[in-house]
Amino acid sequence: MKLKAFHAYDIRGHFGTDLTEELAYKVAYFLPELLDTHRILLGRDMRLSSPALHEAVLRGLLDAGAEVWDLGLSTTPFVYYVTARHGFKASIQITASHNPKEDNGLKISRELALPVGYDSGLQTIERWILEERPTPVQPQRGTVHDFDVREEYVEFLNAFKKDFSNLKIAMDCSNGMASIFVHQIFGEQPLYLYDTLDGSFPNHEANPFQPENVVDLQRLVIAEKCDVGVIYDGDADRVMFIDETGRFIAPDLIIALLGEYFIKEKGENGIVLQDIRSSKSVAEYLEPLGAKIAMWKVGRAFAAPRLRELDGVWGGEVAGHYYFRDFFYCDSGILAGILVLGIVARLKREGVTFSQMVARIKHYENSGEINFRVENKQAAMDAVKDAFMAEEKHTAFYDFDGYRVEFPKWWFNVRPSNTEPYLRFLCEATDLELLEEKIARARSIIEQFV
Repeated sequence: MKLKAFHAYDIRGHFGTDLTEELAYKVAYFLPELLDTHRILLGRDMRLSSPALHEAVLRGLLDAGAEVWDLGLSTTPFVYYVTARHGFKASIQITASHNPKEDNGLKISRELALPVGYDSGLQTIERWILEERPTPVQPQRGTVHDFDVREEYVEFLNAFKKDFSNLKIAMDCSNGMASIFVHQIFGEQPLYLYDTLDGSFPNHEANPFQPENVVDLQRLVIAEKCDVGVIYDGDADRVMFIDETGRFIAPDLIIALLGEYFIKEKGENGIVLQDIRSSKSVAEYLEPLGAKIAMWKVGRAFAAPRLRELDGVWGGEVAGHYYFRDFFYCDSGILAGILVLGIVARLKREGVTFSQMVARIKHYENSGEINFRVENKQAAMDAVKDAFMAEEKHTAFYDFDGYRVEFPKWWFNVRPSNTEPYLRFLCEATDLELLEEKIARARSIIEQFV
């Protein structure tokens, strides 16, 4: 048996059914034992169900005898920062990130802000809950401390700021948690959209990867002739960008763009981490600059520990997460925004627009992830791999997180969703005709398993 809210990266689901106050209480109660610490950091987002979950989590921690340092309303990266900077061995952020307003969740970290995923601890808590282990109130019930270190965090982020006073910026906070910091960091220079906290998400969902949620920002960029648009998700661990023409920039291309800061400005040409779905354009742009590209699995539960293990300089994912050695190997949407704006400002002074810079990086046509509802995901994946590898000689093959197979003029990745009954297919080719041909071929194979 498996609890529906437990996933590879976190605990997340529909509030009241998948994730209840009772379940949140039990997760919190067992966390001190799991991570062998009674000093716990706690934060929450602005979702309508977050106060109720906060109360349940706090009660569970205190009943277990924990000392709780409560940040109150927090971005997820703020929780990571405080966890690592202040030596906490466990933290909980109450958030469902970019999910719809009906959802909520728990993101749990251990010391150094390393993620606790299903294979690194959540599975154990799930088992204890299913075994109905008792949760007696401890004789020494814990205490709670309000912990306000926002000014310290803003000061830390501001140290990365460059002069971007020459830019006209549009910024969409999605009514999410980025709103609590952006004015202190970016001032009143940007044209702000939806920069008040509202867990009902009245303007659009807090998922910038869905095209319909970026439309308002694109319109603002075009109407006001902005140089760049920036949009955050609900808990501000992800960020995405719009160029001056109103075009959405594929997040993996931003991994390459960040080389303009880390390599050209700072001279840090070490390891750069990308996920298995990333465009070949990333490596082709960064390797001539001296970077070493490492590829790994999708998701923070895998990416953050891997970047630390490799002592990588930075990394990123197609989903808009960007990880930094300078940020305790964690992801931060606001830090990524600061760095990208600094790059775009420098390029503008050099007479180069954001879109022109992206054109220097991007050399392929990309399908984006195409989802197929498939029950027997492994069989479908194997069929796609075997068919394409039989038809053409491959130049590279990766077999973690599904398969990535590269050929002289194109490549594909096929991988199972960690949370849904979907198979995800993505491919990239040197021209649109070849791309469409390969998509059609993959579709004809996968649909045999639908």
